[in-house]
Amino acid sequence: MNTLKAKKMIEQFLLEDIGEGDLSSIHIFPMHERTTGKVLAKADGVIAGTELIEITYKLLHDDIKVTLHVKDGESVQAGQLIAEVEGPVQVLLSGERVMLNLLQRMSGIATLTSKAVETLNDEKIKLVDTRKTMPGLRLFDKYAVTCGGGANHRFGLYDAVMLKDNHIAYAGSIKNAVDSLRNKLGHMVKIEVETENKDQVLQAIEAGADVIMFDNRTPDEIKEFVKLVPETIVTEASGGITLDNLASFQNCGVNVISLGCLTHSAKALDISFYL
Repeated sequence: MNTLKAKKMIEQFLLEDIGEGDLSSIHIFPMHERTTGKVLAKADGVIAGTELIEITYKLLHDDIKVTLHVKDGESVQAGQLIAEVEGPVQVLLSGERVMLNLLQRMSGIATLTSKAVETLNDEKIKLVDTRKTMPGLRLFDKYAVTCGGGANHRFGLYDAVMLKDNHIAYAGSIKNAVDSLRNKLGHMVKIEVETENKDQVLQAIEAGADVIMFDNRTPDEIKEFVKLVPETIVTEASGGITLDNLASFQNCGVNVISLGCLTHSAKALDISFYL
C-alpha cells in the first residue's frame, strides 16, 4: 500500500470526524492520562488494514505504541486479539471510529475475496477486482483484495485501456478504436477489448488487443471463445459472475476473472475497540 497516500487520505477522514475537537473526550480526559486499548475480532474472517491503526493514531499524537498480534492476510476467529494501542485516553477515543471503519471494511473485503478464491478453487485463474469501489477508498479496497488472495485490475482510467461497447460503437469498429490508440499511446500501455460474441473476439484478435474480455458469457461459451485466442493474449471473464455461480467457471480456461462484488458488496467484518 502507498503509505504516503494513505496518510494524506486518513488525515481528511480524521478532519471529517473530529472537526474542531472531540467534545465527548477533550473535556473529560486530560492529555496526560494514558491507557491501552484492545482491537478485537467479533467474527471469523481475514484481516486487512492493520498498518492503518498506527498511521491513524500517529496522526493524532506522536507518543502512541501499537502492538500487532495479527498480520494482514491472516485469518482470525471471533474473540481473537488483533492489536493493542497504548496512548492518551483522549486520543484513543478520538481516533477509534476512523480506525475501525477502515479496518472493518478492508477486512470484510479480504474475507469475501478469500471466500471467492476458495469457491472457484482454480489456481490457473486469477481473481481480480474492478473499479466498482467506494469513491475515496479505492486504495484501501484494492489493497484489501490482495490480502484475501486476489489481485488488482487497473486502478483507474489512467493506467490501462479498456474498450467497452460505447467506445467501440462510437469509433465504428474494434479495429478503428485499437488502431487509434496504438498511434497515440506508449508501448507500455495495454489495451483490453470487451467482447460479447465470436465475431467480436475474432475482431479483437485481428486488431492486436493485449487482453480480451468475455462479457456476460456462460462458462460453456467462454470455453469455446478461449480456443480462438492465441496464448499471447490474456483472457478475462467478467459480468454476471457472483459467489453463487463462481464455481461453475472452474476450468473455463481464462487467465482472469474480475468480480465487482468483492468491493461493492462486501459486508464489514465485525471488529471492536475496548479500553
